[in-house]
Amino acid sequence: MFKNKNDGRNNLCGERIKELRLSFPTKLSQRALADKMQLIGIDVDKNAIQRIEAGKRFVTDIELKAFSEIFSVSLDELV
Repeated sequence: MFKNKNDGRNNLCGERIKELRLSFPTKLSQRALADKMQLIGIDVDKNAIQRIEAGKRFVTDIELKAFSEIFSVSLDELV
């Protein structure tokens, strides 16, 4: 299996996604964020959000675009 040398993290955006989720006007739970992603057509669940935020899961470009739409930020702000 691929071993990443970024302090064991598999993404650069997880911490930022968590910050945005907690600072969202209505403070989204991981489940609520997963629900919003599913409404856009991205099939993720609460556990996937948890793994993304912890840096244990890779994030696809399509998922990054969906996160940027939900949080109304640019892709650059996520990474």
